[in-house]
Amino acid sequence: MTRPELGVLVVGLAGVLASACASRPLGRDVATRSDAVVVGAFNFSESTILAEVYAETLRRHGTDAEVMDEVASREIMEPALEQRQVDLVPEYLGTALSFVDGDALADDATAAQAHHALTSAFEQRGVRVMEHAPGQNRNEIVVTAAFADEHSLDEISDLARVDQDVAFGGPPECASRPLCLAGLEDVYGLSFREFRPLDTGGPATIASLTGGEVDVALLFTTNPQIIEKDLVVLDDDRSLQPPENVVPVVRADVAQTLGADALEAIDRVTRRLSDDALRALNGLVELDGETPMDAARSWLDTEGLVEDAA
Repeated sequence: MTRPELGVLVVGLAGVLASACASRPLGRDVATRSDAVVVGAFNFSESTILAEVYAETLRRHGTDAEVMDEVASREIMEPALEQRQVDLVPEYLGTALSFVDGDALADDATAAQAHHALTSAFEQRGVRVMEHAPGQNRNEIVVTAAFADEHSLDEISDLARVDQDVAFGGPPECASRPLCLAGLEDVYGLSFREFRPLDTGGPATIASLTGGEVDVALLFTTNPQIIEKDLVVLDDDRSLQPPENVVPVVRADVAQTLGADALEAIDRVTRRLSDDALRALNGLVELDGETPMDAARSWLDTEGLVEDAA
């Protein structure tokens, strides 16, 4: 899909969603934009939670902020950021770099190296890359404990013994993503019997895996259901996945308008986002049934960031 076509898709999708979900802010026409900072989220739970975390941080700092959530995949969100329909997006280092640059990192690349490369890649697009979090959320290839035991699976490479007989489940865009199915084929030489498009590491994927509709699935490191459902994460023994630390990206002109104090408030929150913090935030929503907004506020309060960001 070319960038002009993506632009048309962004506008078209925003219009469709606006008519279906008028109660939620869904971006804005550049010509009639408000002063509110629009925080975007990808179409999975953790992304929405993080969007609420950063939006609430800005509100507590005195900045009007709105969340545009559940829009679609990165293929739509990144052009929306560049086209000024979205101002800030909680990103993930490796996947964002793969999308905007296309050059793979070295197998042993550090988070700092990925951050430097992403900063350079986004700079020419008018986007500022903020500090990255200590916590990350990588793609994980997951099977049930029973399936792992039956086929003696410990590493992703072990799937070569059974790949042509099993079904793989993941997000719809997984088929063409270099860090998803395409990467499993290129790096590991795997060829699954079937690819079944599901949701993005959410309940449909969990249900399909535990219900036997798929044998192997893509989930995310910080998904609390991995422990809850006693699932087995296969070791990425050929280092397909890069560092995926959480990193907010914000349009450069918006960053300038926000000013140093607001940007420091964002960085202060990011520094608290450890792996455990991400799992805790996800658990509040996926296990305890809180809304992403309530989970974000609860976490900020618990972390003492009410006073910090005020």
